[in-house]
Amino acid sequence: MPHTLIVDDDDNFSPALGKIVQKQGFTTDTARTLKDAYPKIEATNPDLIILDMILPDGDGLDLIEKIDRDSRTNIIVTTAHPSVDRAVASLRARVMDFLPKPVDTDRLKSLLQKISERARDNYEDSTWQFQSEGNHASFGFFVGNSKPMQKVYNLIEHAGKSDVNVLLCGESGTGKELAAHAVHHLSKRKDKPFLAVNCGAIPRDLIGSELFGHERGAFTGANRQHQGYFERAHTGTLFLDEITEMPMDMQTNLLRILETKSLRRLGGSADIKIDVRLITATNRHPEKAVQEGALRKDLYYRLAIFPIMLPPLRKRKEDIEALTKYFIHILGQDTAKPMTEEALQLLKEYNWPGNVRELRNAVQRACIMAISDEVIDTHHFSEWLNISKAGDSFFDDPLDMSIGTTIDDAEKRLIIATLDSFKGNKPKTAETLGISLKTLYNKLKLYNL
Repeated sequence: MPHTLIVDDDDNFSPALGKIVQKQGFTTDTARTLKDAYPKIEATNPDLIILDMILPDGDGLDLIEKIDRDSRTNIIVTTAHPSVDRAVASLRARVMDFLPKPVDTDRLKSLLQKISERARDNYEDSTWQFQSEGNHASFGFFVGNSKPMQKVYNLIEHAGKSDVNVLLCGESGTGKELAAHAVHHLSKRKDKPFLAVNCGAIPRDLIGSELFGHERGAFTGANRQHQGYFERAHTGTLFLDEITEMPMDMQTNLLRILETKSLRRLGGSADIKIDVRLITATNRHPEKAVQEGALRKDLYYRLAIFPIMLPPLRKRKEDIEALTKYFIHILGQDTAKPMTEEALQLLKEYNWPGNVRELRNAVQRACIMAISDEVIDTHHFSEWLNISKAGDSFFDDPLDMSIGTTIDDAEKRLIIATLDSFKGNKPKTAETLGISLKTLYNKLKLYNL
């Protein structure tokens, strides 16, 4: 179910508009100011923003300019000032339509239908089963036929057949939200709402209100009742990304919801029954997050009934060729052109700390740089990639060494892993490694640690 954010400070207009939008099959949220809107956009990446151009803390133009041009978010401007139309002429490519107030309801419904169809094409009509044709293999919007991805596809299919909580683990850019969409659309809830929220993008003082809702007068500025994401996702799926960024007191509330299947809005006294399938994700190692106090242990066990690990791109480099060709096809459009073997080899040698998202961005830049050339070659990539550096990860096993690793490198990695395990405690590290503290300091100096 597509999601809409209405950004308008008119307390009569927003609720009325929200009802129209909801009747067209959208979930809705509201913001009265730019300050309120920015975290909600970052947290939920809405399918549509209905934006008033004149806001208490600034101009709607500021918001339009900050929306990523590659975002799937549509923008509709509503205004009582016709002159604003001319003011945003330079941004017309970013604006789907302008609707003068009072809004033409039929025109709005027509726009909502287009957006709804587009969202359905993106998600609901996707074939969430493994397909292989020639050198191209895919599973929904995932591309790749490596063994790690085959395992992920299998786990997603099994998760879709159940209704248990799923915990997605993986570095940034590995496709955790894609996996959440896949689980939802393979489940019995596929025709119900799917809401995605980035817990790390919501300010700490707002996250309780945004997730669980609030009653009018619950706090300063709460001038009307507000349904949180849990209520709006009722009967469907709620995806909470970066769950380890949720404050501990909110984790306690979340645990209560999972145990009682009900919630209480901030400032409320009544329990509200909810039916939500919860999918969570983290880019941290979850057990380390528990040890470090970022995730409640009892909540972790509730969330990780069915864990799925998304592999980093450096662990599935055999998929890079298929991914690159796919991105050239969808991003290059009319300028798509072949890539040299040397360029492909360069991409395979890079460790991709930003994973598939970084690869997509690199391919898009290369397509732009190669507009006047016949092929995409190494020089279209090399200035953007720091080939000599590889990002370490919570998910890499520092002791996972291949044949050919030198003794010195193996010793260095063992020392690093042991130090990390004891949080930098050198005496404990030396004792565990069976060497003197002096020897440990000499090794640290030798390896520039």
